[in-house]
Amino acid sequence: MNQIKIGTCIPGTKAVEWLPMFLKAGFETISLNFHMSLEGTDLVELSKKVNDILGDSGIKVSCIGLYCNPLQYEEHKKNLEYCIDSASLFGASVVSTFAGALEGKPVEESIPVFGSVFKDLAKRASYNNIKIGIENCPMGGNWNHATCNIGFNPKAWEMMFHEVPDDSLGLEWEPAHQMAQLIDPIPQLKQWIKKVVHLHGKDATIDLDAVKQFGVFGASRFAYDRTPGFGDTNWRDIISILHMGGYEGDICIEGYHDPIYNGEWEMTSQLHALNYLKWCRGGEFVPNPWDVK
Repeated sequence: MNQIKIGTCIPGTKAVEWLPMFLKAGFETISLNFHMSLEGTDLVELSKKVNDILGDSGIKVSCIGLYCNPLQYEEHKKNLEYCIDSASLFGASVVSTFAGALEGKPVEESIPVFGSVFKDLAKRASYNNIKIGIENCPMGGNWNHATCNIGFNPKAWEMMFHEVPDDSLGLEWEPAHQMAQLIDPIPQLKQWIKKVVHLHGKDATIDLDAVKQFGVFGASRFAYDRTPGFGDTNWRDIISILHMGGYEGDICIEGYHDPIYNGEWEMTSQLHALNYLKWCRGGEFVPNPWDVK
């Protein structure tokens, strides 16, 4: 069993500027993320700069994220292909993204297009020895009116993985996005662990009093994204399930969402999450002082 490392997510356009600070802070892996566009980033040149900064620190880039809609926009698909082809330059083994959607349409209507697009992307990932992780974020959409990601619900996952039964395609999972749908993340993770290829370290707090008083149709907010250590999830259970399922990747803290510990408190929040998740995994590995037979 390998120790699950605890890392953080950094905007790809801030990588060169922010990486030295996060290395000194003690994060063990890095995920470089882009939203909808690479913003003109040359990934080959960025990989050289990032690898130079990482040097012999032992810290690795585990994941390149481009959260976009490859079903709706050809440019998004081409950028995603570019990420898959370039991930190994960073030493990354995962490219994370959205499943895409036919915007404004029900989830089911996107499945045939998902199949044609992601069969090709999965083949490309397999050729590059990369896994694709679909993040489970609704992005403000719902089952009957998707925005840019149909991959937010297990009912959709069943259809997606039936359409593209490729081992190179999996989930980038986090509990917060499921909790916001009032789904219990713990039994879900037990069921879907074999498809999880990457984890975001983001939690949620659910205000059940608000649900009882105002319901779930938007009259009152009831789900709040939280940094791990401040939310409702037992991350000791999550890490145990990951180990039992054979997961040996990392958990990358997805900051910049906590409604309380943000702004000037962002680094405080992330360091708390780092130390909390290290504690949840049992701290640092300590070799036995006796022989194992």
